[in-house]
Amino acid sequence: MVRVRFAPSPTGPLHIGGVRTALYNYLLARKLGGTLILRIEDTDQTRFVAGAEAYIIESLRWLGIEFDEGQGVGGPHAPYRQSERLQIYGQYAQKLIDEGKAYYAFDTADELDAMRERMQNAGVDPAYNGITRLQMKNSLTLPASQVQEMLQNKAAHVIRVKVPLKEEIRFKDAVRDWVTVHSSALDDKVLMKSDGMPTYHLANIVDDHLMEITHVIRGEEWLPSAPLHVLLYRLFGWDAPQFAHLPLLLKPEGNGKLSKRDGDLGDFPVFPLQWQDPTTGKIARGFREDGYLPEALTNFLAFLGWNPGTEQELFSVQELIEAFSLDRIHRAGARFDVAKAKWYNQQYLKHKSDADLAQFVAHPDALKIVRLMKDRVTFPAEMLTDAPFLTTAPTDYEKAVAETKWNDDAKKVIAGFVANLNAHHGEFSAEAAKEILGASAEQAGIKQGRILQALRLAVTGLGHGPDLMLTMEILGKTETIQRLERALTHL
Repeated sequence: MVRVRFAPSPTGPLHIGGVRTALYNYLLARKLGGTLILRIEDTDQTRFVAGAEAYIIESLRWLGIEFDEGQGVGGPHAPYRQSERLQIYGQYAQKLIDEGKAYYAFDTADELDAMRERMQNAGVDPAYNGITRLQMKNSLTLPASQVQEMLQNKAAHVIRVKVPLKEEIRFKDAVRDWVTVHSSALDDKVLMKSDGMPTYHLANIVDDHLMEITHVIRGEEWLPSAPLHVLLYRLFGWDAPQFAHLPLLLKPEGNGKLSKRDGDLGDFPVFPLQWQDPTTGKIARGFREDGYLPEALTNFLAFLGWNPGTEQELFSVQELIEAFSLDRIHRAGARFDVAKAKWYNQQYLKHKSDADLAQFVAHPDALKIVRLMKDRVTFPAEMLTDAPFLTTAPTDYEKAVAETKWNDDAKKVIAGFVANLNAHHGEFSAEAAKEILGASAEQAGIKQGRILQALRLAVTGLGHGPDLMLTMEILGKTETIQRLERALTHL
């Protein structure tokens, strides 16, 4: 049974790269009939940010990424918040010590600094490893009686993994293929900190094992840690999961990792939802508040690092599930193309029902406005902002159009149109407006096409725009007549 997890840290808003990681885990779980788990990795309490966990859960729900187990859902491996599992990690750290695979280290900050300085002076990269550990203050170099006394006296200490001196650590990554690292390249990483909290390395491995995770899909930034994690699995005597390290999300220009600053400079969000910093009060934009549809953002993110091997670009979630596979994930970083994100939103907006879109439009004639504008906008809010003439009569008229199209023919037909509108007592609709206009042009002996742009100018102040007859229907007969009379007087 395939079991995958998304394990964010509540240190602030969820970056869009984290959303993509959650999405890929979700797609694989659904594709293979597996289980998706949400685990909150909050052991680094110095970086904890209030509200971040709730933000993460709300973001994923908005995007339709549903979890089978985990924080906010429950399940057989609860609790799913690491700060509530501390006793478990201590037991497994002790197991490694008892088996001689980890050790207590009592070095002070000054002693560690002195060690690093000695190594730098010797032209060697500083590291607490298989060589330097024998020169430091730890349970490998101190008498057992002294170690026990220090522990009983609660002397400050950490627990470090004892990395084997001469071992090859090799694993196959679903994206990177074979990765090989010699143990001499690894530090004796801290597993338990002096405050009794586990490091990411220990908590992550223990939880993945106990929660029976079969596939670890995570960002490329964790690839340097993967050899240590594979080693820890080996030291515990456990089978390692299948790893898949996803390519970075790059700046729109393609040079470097995507950051919030890039979003600020490029005028686009990098977080799924709007986020207000609880300390500074500063607000960061969100894709939801900017008007992106969740299904459009999902489709866009799926293609940042993966492709189906076909020309098809628009995928429903179910189609993504059916097409997804780890072997089609790219190794190279994926450029965050904001124009493409907008294109996806535009496509999904066009295919959304008028009734669904009407909820975004605060206007009595919301449905009609959707019909008028949905094919012309990228975001729902633009259905009103891009058509200010629907709520405000024009006071200025597009000069170039007025100079070329506002002539005696236009005035003659529009004057007749006003008279015929006043005489019309039936329902005023786009069809009725079209019929009355046609009759007015025929009465004047002037082809209707010659005066349409001038008519639009009179109604909206612009020479181009959406369906003019539907625009007049939305404005209503009275408002349309008033605008036409104003134009006849002022133009």
